[in-house]
Amino acid sequence: MQTILEPARGEVSTSSRHPLSPSARRSISNLLAPLDRIAANSPSLVAHHDAIFKVGGQSYEISRYSFVGPQGGGAPIRLGLFAAIHGDEPEGTHALVHFIRLLEARPELAAGYCLFFYPVCNPTGFEDGSHASRNGRDLNREFWKNSTQPEVRILETELSSRFFHGIISLHTHEDGDGLYGMVRGQTLARHLLEPALKAAETFLPRDERGIIAGHPANNGMIRDSAAGALSAPPKASPRPFEITLETPRTPPAYLKEFALAVALRTILVEYRKFIAYAQNL
Repeated sequence: MQTILEPARGEVSTSSRHPLSPSARRSISNLLAPLDRIAANSPSLVAHHDAIFKVGGQSYEISRYSFVGPQGGGAPIRLGLFAAIHGDEPEGTHALVHFIRLLEARPELAAGYCLFFYPVCNPTGFEDGSHASRNGRDLNREFWKNSTQPEVRILETELSSRFFHGIISLHTHEDGDGLYGMVRGQTLARHLLEPALKAAETFLPRDERGIIAGHPANNGMIRDSAAGALSAPPKASPRPFEITLETPRTPPAYLKEFALAVALRTILVEYRKFIAYAQNL
């Protein structure tokens, strides 16, 4: 079933910025075409293109790709992986495309998982190379605030209905030149985020500052999140783990993409261990 949404009149800013000219805009269809070709013949990957909305009379979609790994002996672990909620942060999108292609080649890496990928959460911003959406909104400050933005409403529906065990968001930051992460909960910081950052250090240094993005940090880890950021519903119970991975802006794109992909692979491995350990307590 298609979902078609439009922003409410009078409730969005018209002060959006378009860093890229129309002729230089990124093509989302070209970016996702390799995934659609894989999904056409894959027993594991399914493409979903039914979350459609309109901006300025143009139709856009928030594509979802679901990857079901080999059975792991119980109900699959459901993770949501989100990228490009800020349109000028394409590294996360490319990392998800790379990671999906890796899983297709080595599906055993996703054993016991059902993974839901959202490579481009801000299609107009991604197309324009803009941090905000074309309606001038920072979508990562709109969640669970009764937002009228169609992208947020679509993603909130996904976050409410998929009952994720974990949510992972991929970002690029302007401040500093190291990799860091945000996580809810000290236990998960030790068991998930720390191994992920350590693995990613193969490609990028870790941000060792004591204050990062205005938050107290320890060894590249922040136990906090911004109000209105993409997250599970406030009343979700049990609450999923939530991790945000942030790459610096300056290194070459391929290093950022590889760092994020290896961090994601590590989280799958470590969360599988964490769940098995918890079940044996």
